[in-house]
Amino acid sequence: MADLVYPPVIAFAKTMFRALNMKITILGEEHVPASGGAVIACNHISYLDFIFCGLGARQSRRLVRFMAKESIFRNRIGGPLMRGMHHIPVDRDAGMASYKAALAALKAGEVVGVFPEATIDQSFTIKDFKSGAVRLAAATGTPLVPMVLWGTQRFWTKGRPRDLTQRGVAITIRMGEPLHPTRKDNGDTVSAELRSRMKTMLVEVQRGYPQKPAGPDDLWWLPAHLGGTAPEPEVLEAEAQ
Repeated sequence: MADLVYPPVIAFAKTMFRALNMKITILGEEHVPASGGAVIACNHISYLDFIFCGLGARQSRRLVRFMAKESIFRNRIGGPLMRGMHHIPVDRDAGMASYKAALAALKAGEVVGVFPEATIDQSFTIKDFKSGAVRLAAATGTPLVPMVLWGTQRFWTKGRPRDLTQRGVAITIRMGEPLHPTRKDNGDTVSAELRSRMKTMLVEVQRGYPQKPAGPDDLWWLPAHLGGTAPEPEVLEAEAQ
């Protein structure tokens, strides 16, 4: 498919990265295949995650087609961009259409990006997963690449005012060894393995992160188990019920 919108959007993003002097570290880029279909399963801690998830795949010269909420496609500014980059709208009331669109993209050799937590995790850990990423990879015989991001929440996350002007923020993007689920595999088992790998990767990235909170008022972007003030997963789960 023709990509007239994606390249200039990437160029603009890279210009902003340089202008803000971001300290971006990309690890495991060799795990994204240079050709053929693949599913990337990424954690979700920020409204900007699709930008950095896509950046991780660019090391293999791939463009990621993200599954995103249909409401974004109705936005006056975001809609034309999302459609121009051939992302896949997800209507929760008609999920089969988006699933079929993602299947078609994978069969055509595209990389499809999925946030299996479905929503931003305000605890900055790893929430329970939806099964879509595993089902897509199994149905098409494509590799399932785990990815984790860290630092993106410092710019713009759920429940916090956005601050897109911070300079020198460190961002870590890490990809792990792909899983290769098949139709014969138990989907719940594969999802549990994917989540376990991503939890391990995220903890390692968090512990190796080169920057610390500036003071007590800056502890919000750290999870509670690392001494931060982000809400515990159990608290968020109770509030959601």
